[in-house]
Amino acid sequence: MSKIILTEPYTTLPRGGYLLETSVGYIQIGSPPETIKDTMMLPRSTPFIFVLPNQFFHVSKGISVAELEFPIYYNHFLRQKKTYVVCTEEQREQFRIVLNEAIFGPEELDLKSDYANGEQSFGFPNMKAEIDYFRGNREMDDLVRFVIFKDNQVRFNNVTIVKRDDGNFEVHDSDWNKKTDLPGEVGYNIIYDTGERMPEPYQPPLLGVTCLGPSHGFDPDDNTSGFIMWINHQGVMVDPPVNSTEWLRRSNVNPKLINTVILTHCHADHDAGTFQKILEEGKITIFTTVTVMHSFIRKYHALTQIPIKELYTLFDFVPVVIGKTYIINGAAFRFNYALHSIPSLSFEFQFQDQSFIYSSDHLNDPDKFKELLDNGVLTESRYRDLLDFPWHYDIIYHEAGIPPLHTRVDYLSTLPEEVQKKITVYHISRKSMPPESHLTLAKFGIENTLYPVVKTPPHEEAYRILDALANVDIFKNFPIAKAKEFLTIADKELYKRGDVIIRKDTAGDKFFILLSGNVRVEGMEQESFEEENVTKRYGTYEYFGEASLILDTLRSADVVAETDVQALTIEKARFLSFIRGTDLMEKFEKLNQIRRTGTWETLSNSRFFRGMTSAQKTSMEILMEEEEIPGGRDLITEGSNFDDVFIIKRGEVDVLHGGRTIETLAWGDFCGEIYNFQKGFTSTLTFRTKTTCQVYRISRNGMLHYIHDNPGVYMRLNYVYGK
Repeated sequence: MSKIILTEPYTTLPRGGYLLETSVGYIQIGSPPETIKDTMMLPRSTPFIFVLPNQFFHVSKGISVAELEFPIYYNHFLRQKKTYVVCTEEQREQFRIVLNEAIFGPEELDLKSDYANGEQSFGFPNMKAEIDYFRGNREMDDLVRFVIFKDNQVRFNNVTIVKRDDGNFEVHDSDWNKKTDLPGEVGYNIIYDTGERMPEPYQPPLLGVTCLGPSHGFDPDDNTSGFIMWINHQGVMVDPPVNSTEWLRRSNVNPKLINTVILTHCHADHDAGTFQKILEEGKITIFTTVTVMHSFIRKYHALTQIPIKELYTLFDFVPVVIGKTYIINGAAFRFNYALHSIPSLSFEFQFQDQSFIYSSDHLNDPDKFKELLDNGVLTESRYRDLLDFPWHYDIIYHEAGIPPLHTRVDYLSTLPEEVQKKITVYHISRKSMPPESHLTLAKFGIENTLYPVVKTPPHEEAYRILDALANVDIFKNFPIAKAKEFLTIADKELYKRGDVIIRKDTAGDKFFILLSGNVRVEGMEQESFEEENVTKRYGTYEYFGEASLILDTLRSADVVAETDVQALTIEKARFLSFIRGTDLMEKFEKLNQIRRTGTWETLSNSRFFRGMTSAQKTSMEILMEEEEIPGGRDLITEGSNFDDVFIIKRGEVDVLHGGRTIETLAWGDFCGEIYNFQKGFTSTLTFRTKTTCQVYRISRNGMLHYIHDNPGVYMRLNYVYGK
């Protein structure tokens, strides 16, 4: 890791947040995930004084910018010092919830619903006793001291921190005769080893494991632990590290290949990337217990201030019950609770002829189990369950680290040689691996993916074809009869990088769905806008070629393979027969017409929508209706209900509150308060055309369905006008 050079008047940390050196030590404004890796090697090490930013959560990145768990652990356990958190009284109440869930776990525990047979289940733990054992006699006040702004000021000896009315900060240091202005909002920069970028888009295997990070939250030289299990050519992400979304894109791995997350527990190095994944394209499914999920929701409700019911709508939750089996991508999963400081899930799965076990964060030590049994921490059946770890499984992924929270790596090194050879170790730095063991340290990157040899399941090809059908938004609600028909009409075709898949001004003869690879649209006639047109690209599970089939016209553009491409194709007559009797004919006709007005360019250049994928833009375009509205007209009126929202194509729209203009919107901007719109509340703002405007109107039903399926877009539309 490169050394950070402190600058004047303050230092912007590589990952985000601001560091100021004062006579009382470092003061840090904000703390995005893993900024401790920026500061722990500084001359004075990690700060003891942190000032919370105005907003805890960075919506566009989907992460907390007030992640103090690891600085607090570091200062308490390694330096035996308290961490001082400077904040308002309201922020203290929010932040106490976050820290309590992460450090001490849920205040109330009732695991009966987490087990198939309740308290009578074999291995049922006394979780409160286990958490109390790891907690010792510690209270929150032993780790953290909250310092509350009074009259917008706090004081540390001769250093005064002032919170200004504009939300920014001033730090006055009379000992050093220095005054420093610092921002009150904190950004976030991605620093993440991406390994090798695949020259072609990644094609998931029948079975594989990709390490997203091999190490722990205090290791400045390696990514924090997490991994992807590829099962039946689809990904299941386990405790995604905070930058895993960016890693997928940079490594040429399409995020749409992963639609499931297993959340094991709520420490920041395990749950920080989960919210990022939630805010990606489409809804994901999260597997965890009710206990862990409630903890996650309480934590992120406190961070984001999004209502709890609203948070649950952002993803599909499958409540895991220990003792039951869950089928994920064709593999049979079973879950259990590991031995850790807060509720933490381990899991195993069987897929074809391979068995897999992941320990999660876990103290695996038979001698310690016996001690805890003798001291009444473990129940008898819990003790026997923990002893019965399945070392006979084919693939073992086991964490290691510093006890008592983690398993000693030297214990794993005492296991029989044939067992050690099956173990991949996570959550440990390279320097901590014993040199003479037969253990394997997890290696980060798509290029180091493990590919176990596995028996091919029956109907594998049909599964992949139907998977493509299920992932194309316009087809996902088709009945089984249509899926059966799809198997009989879809062909697979391969194209090399640079191949022209569709040539402009030729007759349309096929419909295309991309199984892998990327294509680029060239030569399409588009409206002229004040900025250059945006190149249109499509990737995995996106479709093209429908317009000329439906309208019986010549192709309107070239489509070129940017990479090697696998595509499902459907011949024209079969495609038209396939969509006959559905509303797709009407939708496709409307899509073709509205695209000629410049919808793609408008969305691509919008501050609200430019981060959307091609598929998300296409789904939005189907909903958009163009119209012209004279200047001085209210699109939405303060105090009234509204049934439509708008996107500006040309012209300007004023946003007014109480008759006062607080912002003027232009090309690509979104008009409407999305939360009030969703809930059917009246508008708190007026949106009034300042000039004659061309706008795209989107009606209630269409928009409500859209934001339900695209929670990340919904979050970005929760924009505060006039901010």
